[in-house]
Amino acid sequence: MKSQAAPECQRCTFREFSLFKNCQQGELEDINENKCFHTYKKGQVIFHEGNRPFGLFCVFDGKVKISRLNAEGKEQIIRLAKPGDTLGYRSLIENAKYSASAVALDDTQACFVPASDFNKLVDSNVKVANDLMKMLAKALGESQERMIHMAMKPVRERLAEALLLLRSTYQKAESAEPFSIAISRDDLAAIVGTAKETVIRFLSEFKEDGIVSAHGSTITLLKPERLLKISQLYD
Repeated sequence: MKSQAAPECQRCTFREFSLFKNCQQGELEDINENKCFHTYKKGQVIFHEGNRPFGLFCVFDGKVKISRLNAEGKEQIIRLAKPGDTLGYRSLIENAKYSASAVALDDTQACFVPASDFNKLVDSNVKVANDLMKMLAKALGESQERMIHMAMKPVRERLAEALLLLRSTYQKAESAEPFSIAISRDDLAAIVGTAKETVIRFLSEFKEDGIVSAHGSTITLLKPERLLKISQLYD
């Protein structure tokens, strides 16, 4: 992990979509003065499950997976993060150890806001505190929905859903090309909640049906509408 020149919070490209969208100018200046900016290589851990939080992470560039180990010691990816997303806020609020790890899926840049600065902001800015509560409620709802899907949906439907999740998270709004992403089969299996071999088998079926194409680790969604129908079979 290495530091480099940081973007200014006041002019951040993702400010209007982030937890800090309702900050006052002076508050942004204070955060900008005290934050750190780091670059993480693909596969590098941003924070470890079981460690204590010392601040908040804001993704500026790249892709991040938030994952934890289940009772059998297998990885489960519980969330995907993109530029503008905030990491580690729940553990920071609870003053509890991280319940999951954050790992860079590709080269990633993130700002680190010390806990003291973040807590001061939440205590003094009602709008930020409300946005934080909404973020927590949304995360809880998504977690509950994921648990239901893991219990009720077969693997084929969950794989279709996972591919659509990757698309909704990482597709650039201005792109007219079919969505493509480089992702390991291990990571895809950790999102779906199954074995890598099972993911490979169902991906092959999707390829034969012309729904996706795959070259190396890169998967392209050729017919997302077919994936949507498959994902909704058990809704």
